[in-house]
Amino acid sequence: MTTVKELIEQKKASDPKFAEGFEKEKQRLSVAVAVAQLREELGVSQRELAERVGKPQSTIARIENGSMNVSFKVLYEIATKVGKEVRIEFK
Repeated sequence: MTTVKELIEQKKASDPKFAEGFEKEKQRLSVAVAVAQLREELGVSQRELAERVGKPQSTIARIENGSMNVSFKVLYEIATKVGKEVRIEFK
């Protein structure tokens, strides 16, 4: 039986455009998860986080649901307003 992960790897190997799109989406979702985890760590709602960082609640929601291609500037603003720092890592 082929797993989803195996199917994705096969598709990535045979289709460079799919591979590129998959990696971009993977990164966007990693950011979404990180912001959601930060908010949960702080024990605040999307609205409360938005108020703390001076952004609309809709911005936090779009980041968390992966529909926003968030800039480093926005991530930096979020981090500094809650006493955190942004770390970038190349693997």
